[in-house]
Amino acid sequence: MYVSFRPFSNVVHWSVISLLVVGCLCLINPLQAQQTVHNRQVLEKEKKQNLEKMNQIRTILKQTASEKQAGLGQLKALDQQIQTQSKQIGLLNKDLQLTESEITELRQASATLTKDLNKLRAEYGSMIYAADKRRQQVNPLGFLFAADNFNQLVARYRYLRQYSDARLSQVRQMNNVKTMLQGKQQATLRKRQEQKNTIGAKVNETKSLETLKVVKNQVVKELSQKESELKTELDESRRAVAQLESLIKRLILREARERAEREARERADRERIARLEAERKAAERRRAEAAIAAAEKAGEKPAPADVAKVERPAEPEAAARKPDERRNNNLNDEETALASSFTGARARLPWPVTKGFISDHFGRKPHPVLKGIYVENQGVDIQTNAGEGVRSVYDGIVQDVTSMPGMNNVVAIQHGDYFTVYAKLRSVSVRIGQRVKARESIGTVATDKNGVSEIQFQIWKEFTKLNPESWLTPR
Repeated sequence: MYVSFRPFSNVVHWSVISLLVVGCLCLINPLQAQQTVHNRQVLEKEKKQNLEKMNQIRTILKQTASEKQAGLGQLKALDQQIQTQSKQIGLLNKDLQLTESEITELRQASATLTKDLNKLRAEYGSMIYAADKRRQQVNPLGFLFAADNFNQLVARYRYLRQYSDARLSQVRQMNNVKTMLQGKQQATLRKRQEQKNTIGAKVNETKSLETLKVVKNQVVKELSQKESELKTELDESRRAVAQLESLIKRLILREARERAEREARERADRERIARLEAERKAAERRRAEAAIAAAEKAGEKPAPADVAKVERPAEPEAAARKPDERRNNNLNDEETALASSFTGARARLPWPVTKGFISDHFGRKPHPVLKGIYVENQGVDIQTNAGEGVRSVYDGIVQDVTSMPGMNNVVAIQHGDYFTVYAKLRSVSVRIGQRVKARESIGTVATDKNGVSEIQFQIWKEFTKLNPESWLTPR
């Protein structure tokens, strides 16, 4: 009896192709899928951080807004709230765009799965039809027992077994594709619901933004009616800033002078020790020369130790030696290492307060109310909660603790040739000469007459003012 194996081979061939198609389905544009997941993670993290900042500003704004009279502190907090609110709306727009992209990818995957499922069903139908037709022509048992020998019997048995396995595999594959398709459809529905929620959140944030702008305009209007009072406050603030700047420059100059004096003393000590050592070696050389001359006069052989001392080359004078290149601006080794590590901490310094926001940025800018007038901030103002603890941003030595009008208590900490300055403190818990660690408490923030709890934070490298925002950990 002769039975062709070709029909079964064709069925297996197309079944293998189907399996490859389904297997590759999970790898449809993997780079695009990976990028989408990454974009979603970054966006969710940014939304969370911005929401935390919004909540902090709201809490602080409630404290300043509770005062009967509007002030610049309230206006600055409102500006920051409007900025974060606008950013949140922008993030929600990004969220909507990303969600739409995710839904499109899910639709494409569903369409591919549906197409593949239809193909698998068609192939399975062809396989069943071929099997039924072959069963009518040849009984499986008869097919087996019609074998001419044992080896042919085994081959025919394997043939029937493979055919049965292929049918079962086809069924499993269809079920897998069906499950995947249902998963994609459910994911699409979830994304649609998330999209609706995001649209609702965007509408609410937009309404809140409009309300904030109205409140800000009211505050600006109130403050504009107190122009003379604002100019008086501005003059007082400028005097306080100038006094603080003068204090810091005197402190830096004093430290530079003390380091220079210390270096001069150490250099003098090194030169004196080198001079005494040179004199001692010269005396040894003279004694060795005299001993050699006496031995030669007596017809004796000079001692090897005396010959070595005479033949040893003379060392240069201490004053002519090259200075230690490791020393920078008369810093000692400990101060040089501290300054180097502080430089390496750029953009990673902890904030001087655990909660708060930058209410006034570094540099020169127009006055928020007075027209044609510019103000300059030598550091940053950070609004925070009343009674909030203030901490050192890095290891260092407290070089000054003082108080002055308009700045309350001021603490200056040295970090090699860097200085960090913390002004507008209500209380201070450190003393001059004390070594402090990063995040160690140095006092508490003061609250002004308008209910604003705000510290002034500055970073100096010698006489150069630096922008603290580029040094603090981003929030």
